[in-house]
Amino acid sequence: MSVQKFENERWGKNNQEICFRHREALKMIKSGKVLDVGCGDGLFLTMLKDVDSEGVDISREGIEKCREKGLKVSLCDFSKDKLPFLNDEFDNVVVLDVLEHLYFPEKLLKEAKRVSKRNIIISVPNFNSLPARIQMFFGRIPENNTAHKGHVYWFNLKVLMKMLNDSGLKIIDTKMNTFWGLNFLTKILPSIFALSFVIKLKK
Repeated sequence: MSVQKFENERWGKNNQEICFRHREALKMIKSGKVLDVGCGDGLFLTMLKDVDSEGVDISREGIEKCREKGLKVSLCDFSKDKLPFLNDEFDNVVVLDVLEHLYFPEKLLKEAKRVSKRNIIISVPNFNSLPARIQMFFGRIPENNTAHKGHVYWFNLKVLMKMLNDSGLKIIDTKMNTFWGLNFLTKILPSIFALSFVIKLKK
């Protein structure tokens, strides 16, 4: 199944709910025009309220949901095509839980860098978190690795840091969520105790 077909089926059945990545990404946007890459049903765009923003998504189903909400969006198969925007067109480019759905996420990251004037904000789940390790220990497939998630590129902290380093982007802020209130442990062993990473990058 292609990425585009999977996303069409997903957005035809599901809607987003506000969670950690949305709240933290919103805090990281201080000013300027915003592009939400992989906007889905437009949840994050609605959170931006009066901010000059628009979205782009691979899914026709997602785009239709956005247009029903009166959001400015465009359709683009960014799993293989360039983003339909000019260089440095946006102050902030947001890519929330999208990279892990692509076979070649570094290509989209490069495009996000191209169309961003200043900042890129990304989020990815941590596929090596302690809950995933425990699930594997008991012979179960970790939740993030199950087929219905559509994850084809499995990130951990080491893989993510290498990709960001290769991209030439500078990390200026990192937020992590965890479980059982063990927030202090994400600073000591983030590869184990972080469930996901939200990172603000600068060109």
